[in-house]
Amino acid sequence: MEPLSHRDLFHAIRGGQAATPTRRTFLRAAGLAGATWLTPVGHLLARASEQAGEGSGPAQSVIMLWLQGGPSQLETFDPHPGTRIAAGTGAVDTALKGVQLATGLEHLAAEMQSVSLIRSMVSKEGDHERGTYTMKTGFRPDPTVVHPSIGAICCHELAAAGTDIPRHVSILPGQWPARGGYLGDKFDAFRTDDPAGPVPDTSSLLSAKRDDQRLKNLDVVESAFAKGRQKRVDATLHRDTVAGARKMMSSEQLKAFDVSNEPLALRRAYGETAFGRGCLAARRLIEVGVRCVEVTLSGWDTHANNHAAHTNQLKILDPAFAALLRDLRERGLLDRTLVLCAGEFGRTPTVNAVGGRDHWPTGFSLALAGGGVRGGQVIGATDPEGQKTEPTNPVTVGDLHATVLTALGIEHDKVNQTPIGRTVKFSEGKPIAALVKGNT
Repeated sequence: MEPLSHRDLFHAIRGGQAATPTRRTFLRAAGLAGATWLTPVGHLLARASEQAGEGSGPAQSVIMLWLQGGPSQLETFDPHPGTRIAAGTGAVDTALKGVQLATGLEHLAAEMQSVSLIRSMVSKEGDHERGTYTMKTGFRPDPTVVHPSIGAICCHELAAAGTDIPRHVSILPGQWPARGGYLGDKFDAFRTDDPAGPVPDTSSLLSAKRDDQRLKNLDVVESAFAKGRQKRVDATLHRDTVAGARKMMSSEQLKAFDVSNEPLALRRAYGETAFGRGCLAARRLIEVGVRCVEVTLSGWDTHANNHAAHTNQLKILDPAFAALLRDLRERGLLDRTLVLCAGEFGRTPTVNAVGGRDHWPTGFSLALAGGGVRGGQVIGATDPEGQKTEPTNPVTVGDLHATVLTALGIEHDKVNQTPIGRTVKFSEGKPIAALVKGNT
């Protein structure tokens, strides 16, 4: 479909009910013909509307705090203090009356008015790789199709909003970073390490003159190579990748990765750890229009010494998670940023012979906060005796994805066509009514 002209653009917007064009108006109009019609001017207008804010509308970005390895629900978001299954784990009261978190999450406890917990997540995957795929895509691994992650869907469905740098970023990526799946490799997450250092390969080692000459030489070689095989060359996305990289290298938005520009007190509040710096960089990236940032904290696979390992992990997670929420709120970003903190599964109610907890995909926990979701909710419950394998009010991974996509204003059951013609929905689940803003 041909891109709409500026006149068509405003005609489409004025055909709506909004007296003043908003980001949602733009995206609603985009939905009439597919998001690709948005011209550069349209993207800039949508971005300006975002920066002006739209109150309690859908979220526009996601920050995923990914706890690689499968954290124990008992030592994080679902403690049962004083019971056999707690095995000595204590709990702290929170700002939400009657709701406790595990000892070690005192900073997050103060932010619980903005946070909702799901304590009854169920998955059919207890293997790390398969569980990660399931939690990041909403589907179990299937040899016939590769599903896109939440971040890839965000970038596919939401306007680019004038962003020069990758809109899907993974900081401290683990073994299985978020992928574009059938939406295409261009929606894979851009991967980078600790923001304490510069983003690799984003500055040229050559003089400007020599750099320019090399690009011209490369163009000659590539043009010659493409003759007679243009379709196959285009499929590699090589030229798009190079163009994107060159644009990123010269963009002022690249500074969003550099957390050293933030006040020392704020950096300390996040914690002087790679994960803390990653969370701070995530906030900076959201500010310049990045749609999804995944920040990974590894080290939760505690088959031995579970309690000591979780104590150490919480010292990293707690200040970073709480500071991120405060920082987003103080900057007016929390209402348009959905924050999701989760791992691939939980851990067993019983403690094994070496003081560890093993994999447990039945009745584990995660936390959500921010745009598009209600704060202060607790969904589901697990058995304090650890006898029942099914939690109360179980939530499937598909339901979680449907909830997140709905909070982002994305049609969760939209049917898509894969490159081989197979039809697949973004999610097979149903949104959790108690969590989605706007539901009564």
